[in-house]
Amino acid sequence: MDGSLIVAAQLSSLFTPYQASSIVLPTAQGDAPLPSATTNPDSPSEHAALSDFFSSPLTGTIVLRLIHNGLILELLSITHEATPIRIVFPAAVLPYPSLAIWEGRELHVLALTERGSLFRVVLPLLDGSAFWKQAHASGNYWFREYLVHKFKAEAANFVQVQGAHSVAIGLDDGSLVRLETRRMGHGSENDQWDEAIYSHSSIFNSLTSFLHASSSSGSEIISITSLPQPTDVGDTWTLSRDRTLRMWTVSGCVSAKALSVLPSSGRIASPTPGMASNAPGSLLQHHPQRLLRAFIPSWSNSPHILVFVPTESSSATAGFFQLFSTAGDHLHPMEMIECLTDSGHAHLQDFIVIGNTLYSLWDRSGQSIVAACIFHNPDASKPVWQVAAYPQEAELTPAYLDELLLSPGSLTDRYFEAVMRPGMFSPLTLQTALAQYTDSCLSHPSSAYARPPQLLTTYASLAESITAIVGCTVHLGKDPQTGAQQYDKYWNALKRDWEGFIARCREVERSARWPLAIGFDHSNGTLLVAERERIGIVTREDLPLQMLRLLSTAQAVQSQYGFLEILWTLRTRIGRRIMLSLESRLIDISHQEIAFPYADIILDQAHRANFTDDLDEGLAEWIRGRLQSVTNLDGATRMVLDVIGGCDQAVKREEEEVELLLPPPVLEWTRLLTVSYVKNSVAARYDLCLCLMALLFFLSEDLQQWDPTLLSEIFVVFRGIAMLRQTARQPAGEEKVFDSEKDDDMVVKMRNMNVSSGRSTYRPTRSLLHQLLARAAPGSVVPDSAHRFLDGSGLLQSIDPAHVTKAEVEFCNTLRALGYAEATRDAILWLPRTPGVCYVQALLWIDEGRYEDAAPALESLSSCFEGRTALTQEDADGLACVLPRQELFDSEFSFYLHAAALFRDVTVTSYEVSFTQLAISVAPVVNTMPLWSTVIRGLIELGLYDDAYRALISSPYEKLKQECVPSLVYRMCEEHAVDRLISFNFVGLNDEVEECLSFKARNADPRVRPFYSMILYTWFISRNDYRNAALTMYQRARKLSALSTDPAEFHSLAEMQLEACTVSINALSLVDPKSAWFVLPATDWGAREGRKRRKLSRFIPEEKYSDGKREVEIVELADIKHEYALLSAQVELVHIQPQLLFVNELLSQPLSVVLKLAQLHLFDTALATGQALGVDLTDVFSHLTNQCLRFSQNPDNVLVEETSDWLLTDKVSSWAGSTPDRAWRYLRQSLEQYDGPQSEYAYSKITLETVLAFERSSPTPPWLVQILADHHPEYLIRLCLRYDILEYALEHVINLISKNDISVGIHPPGSSATWLPYTLIDQVMVAAESQNDLTSRGQALRNQLRVDVSGRLKRMQKLSARSS
Repeated sequence: MDGSLIVAAQLSSLFTPYQASSIVLPTAQGDAPLPSATTNPDSPSEHAALSDFFSSPLTGTIVLRLIHNGLILELLSITHEATPIRIVFPAAVLPYPSLAIWEGRELHVLALTERGSLFRVVLPLLDGSAFWKQAHASGNYWFREYLVHKFKAEAANFVQVQGAHSVAIGLDDGSLVRLETRRMGHGSENDQWDEAIYSHSSIFNSLTSFLHASSSSGSEIISITSLPQPTDVGDTWTLSRDRTLRMWTVSGCVSAKALSVLPSSGRIASPTPGMASNAPGSLLQHHPQRLLRAFIPSWSNSPHILVFVPTESSSATAGFFQLFSTAGDHLHPMEMIECLTDSGHAHLQDFIVIGNTLYSLWDRSGQSIVAACIFHNPDASKPVWQVAAYPQEAELTPAYLDELLLSPGSLTDRYFEAVMRPGMFSPLTLQTALAQYTDSCLSHPSSAYARPPQLLTTYASLAESITAIVGCTVHLGKDPQTGAQQYDKYWNALKRDWEGFIARCREVERSARWPLAIGFDHSNGTLLVAERERIGIVTREDLPLQMLRLLSTAQAVQSQYGFLEILWTLRTRIGRRIMLSLESRLIDISHQEIAFPYADIILDQAHRANFTDDLDEGLAEWIRGRLQSVTNLDGATRMVLDVIGGCDQAVKREEEEVELLLPPPVLEWTRLLTVSYVKNSVAARYDLCLCLMALLFFLSEDLQQWDPTLLSEIFVVFRGIAMLRQTARQPAGEEKVFDSEKDDDMVVKMRNMNVSSGRSTYRPTRSLLHQLLARAAPGSVVPDSAHRFLDGSGLLQSIDPAHVTKAEVEFCNTLRALGYAEATRDAILWLPRTPGVCYVQALLWIDEGRYEDAAPALESLSSCFEGRTALTQEDADGLACVLPRQELFDSEFSFYLHAAALFRDVTVTSYEVSFTQLAISVAPVVNTMPLWSTVIRGLIELGLYDDAYRALISSPYEKLKQECVPSLVYRMCEEHAVDRLISFNFVGLNDEVEECLSFKARNADPRVRPFYSMILYTWFISRNDYRNAALTMYQRARKLSALSTDPAEFHSLAEMQLEACTVSINALSLVDPKSAWFVLPATDWGAREGRKRRKLSRFIPEEKYSDGKREVEIVELADIKHEYALLSAQVELVHIQPQLLFVNELLSQPLSVVLKLAQLHLFDTALATGQALGVDLTDVFSHLTNQCLRFSQNPDNVLVEETSDWLLTDKVSSWAGSTPDRAWRYLRQSLEQYDGPQSEYAYSKITLETVLAFERSSPTPPWLVQILADHHPEYLIRLCLRYDILEYALEHVINLISKNDISVGIHPPGSSATWLPYTLIDQVMVAAESQNDLTSRGQALRNQLRVDVSGRLKRMQKLSARSS
């Protein structure tokens, strides 16, 4: 085992408790108390209290872990990718539960609880990847419980399982109980066990624990063993506290030997039993220990027993081993094996015997070490021990934390980065420490008043929880005297807080790394180590690890590596501070572009750092003296480079080819071990490389004589190993866990009475190395896999720091492809800006959303494809390996298309368009229509309408133009860029623009923006097409009218409809009056409006609805005005009385609308609407006249009536006179405006008739009478006759004759002007003659009428005679 080391994997990084399958076992003991849930605060319940290995060809290697205070037994396979199984017992399990194979198809778990119940749990075994899959499901497993009767339950100490049929139980009085299975139960039957108890005092004495007296504490059995399974030997061997070794057969105790307290030389003496126990301090510790191992050696057929005898009283050694033979059922001492010379401060945890080799597991200051030696070797007089331990790792001590603060970055960043470093602390450790820290903060007295919200918040990940919670109680205070902020106190308090959290992590992690058991995997010959929270293996160390171990422990190295001793001495003697400064300067040099020779750069940096001045003069002379002894400094340096960059464990090429065809399965546990190995190997290589770099600074004055290629090779090796070290120290985040076993987890919590405890938030974490190893080819063993990865990464194969190899570019691109942007960025910093690196950098910027940086970088790479001679072969290979097809593009055109596709994949249209335009600019003679389409549509999407229009016009494809016009038009309309749309000429595309706008205007909802009808109207107006503009707005009004079915939307739709009609009227008014019309498809619109329009029909009924044969109607300007007036009136009515919306018949008829307005005393609106609609206003004036008469009759009630609002307008109220006077004046002006020859003064007639009908005796307005007297005197006379107003009739007849007489003198005889209604005059005369009660005035008027008629007749006779 010389040249070996231990590498381990954290189980909480492998899986969480919630990923394990659970089996909950009930108990037949009804009076059994609930199990206790108390845990040690320094040892989480997930830390195993006991662990063991079970190995067989059928099952492989299974790890048994007793957790949660012995309540849960966890089974974990490390040779199959199987889900762990957790068996939850009703009481704590005693050491040592075990497994057994039954008939090659069942795995039996045998365990004894502290309540005296022996459980047998049977799991079915499957082959391959289905190993115990779904074994936890109900019906797939079965269990039996047997209650032991021969002793009290609390008397049992531990159990030794000898097979599926035999169990031995050690008692605290030194007795042994054997349980043998007579019959194994099947189905619902229980197992049938035979119990037998044996005492060490007599082999024939078998009494129950209820009858025999208690023994002294010295007889208590503390260790028990038997031959490993499978075996037919049923013997058992025990060791008591009084150091008595006993052999038990089926008959009882047959032999006993008292062991010496201290080792003796020569043959081992055989003291009598019981004598050793009398020595003071000779009793062993009372807790169960693994101090015995039984085996059958190769040189004998009888079992042999190897016993470890502790020597607590000795500070030089921890104890010694004694070998016994059991020939003849007696214990025969054979030889003594001394322990390690420096084992005085170590404690033996476990040991096993494989062949004639003893492997022992020790705990040395909380660290596991494995020591091995070959015993019973006649060629060696003294055993030679070989030790394997963990490689040296940095511990987060206060001094180391102070060193971290010397590097750039904040305190929180530096400490958090150290805490989250892979392998430093397990996720369970971090979660436990964080919980302790949180509880401490909450229990602080100051938290009772103001708890920081960070302590009560739930976070998505463990890392986020740590950054938010640690230090949240530290606040920046102010000096009470000066008011200045106390930054020093704040930083000191924050540092103490972080150091306290890290100290908790270290304490929990120390408990997690406590060694428990050692085992052996016979399938691949691997030595296994189990700790409380880790499982590791012993494997061989590579050359860098070996050199670092030998140098750090001051052991001699091989002569060919003697130069490394000089380098290590130089590094260790110059001090930690100087080395940190040197390391920082080396990183800065490697991150910069090299413009000067390395010799000059190192000399300059050495002078700046005063490197040689800080060295002791004696040390410098000693180093120079030692260097003079090196005959070939160049060769020695190259030897160191070979050690640092070499992969001496590489697998043969023919084996690789076989594994490529049949790749072996790789378990996650094995991959975690490989990650740990790689991390340690890289750390060792980095330390050795720093030693070499220290030598360069020491010899900075002499480097001008060195080979420049050697210096370049040194720096390129440092660059590669530094990149690997940086990668190995970065976490990859937490793995997503699916809660498929949530129900089982709840059962476990309830069984443990831990229901109230919150679910742990940690999840399995992975390092960045783990993600990279998942993509690498595995090796046969862990070292081979590690070196395959190191060799395959290519970071240690470069020879010139000014160039970048293909493997280095692929390494950076792999990091980027895995999604680790920060790690990729850090890796790129180490490399020169070759085309391949720049391309990966551009891809990284795209992934990070830094598109403005990625676009110029990609554009600058286009020159690489103008001609392949512009690139070196190495740069060409590095660039080609990260391109899509692993080869360079044949032209700039292809590369621009690829760049555009990159931005298209992340939906960054601006740069997609930019690179597409570049592709068009260098395009060969190919069809570029898709590219033009991408440019045009991309510019439209970006809102660059001017550029989109120019591209559209510049496109050489007419079909593409026609296809893209709607996209441009619709997008500009949607983005309210109508003004710019109208300003575009669209040469040759006007029809397409009008067509797409017309389509939207016809089909889009006119209530929703953009209002395409208005946009189309603007388009027509800008091009002086007023008729189509009017048609567009009229169609908008029609669509709005069709939508106005919801009363709640009437007002908004009506307002838009009125606006559309107004605009349509204005536009059509600009057309020549002879052409002020347009044609529409015939609808029932005119019928709904109560107005007939001209229809043009082709009179072909059978083809009436075919294309081009539809009926149409002509809409004129007057039609639109008519609709506008009606709608305005409807809006006015609905505004006053909303309930009218539900009376469709009323609002649909113009006459009804006008009359309703009049009834509401809206005379202005009613008269104006009636005139516009061509409606008879007779009823309106009749109603108005009645109102005037009412006001004249009761002028005092005018102001209190609602019907007088029409008299309160600004115009009417400004008139002089009383309210009745203003009312009559309003009536008079209304008649003057709306009555006249066109209406034949019908409104004046109805007005007078209304007045007379109201009260004939009341005075008639003279102006009203005068209107009719001037224009319709006959009607006036008849009206007077109708209402029996004879005096007025006589007066009007006299006036009519008088006016006619005047006309006779003017007009020639026989003209119509001289005509009089003689019949009417006769009626008046007859009526006057028949009246006997005429007043004196009436009689006078009757007499005058007689005279006037007589005179009229005479004059007319003369005129007739004269004309004849």
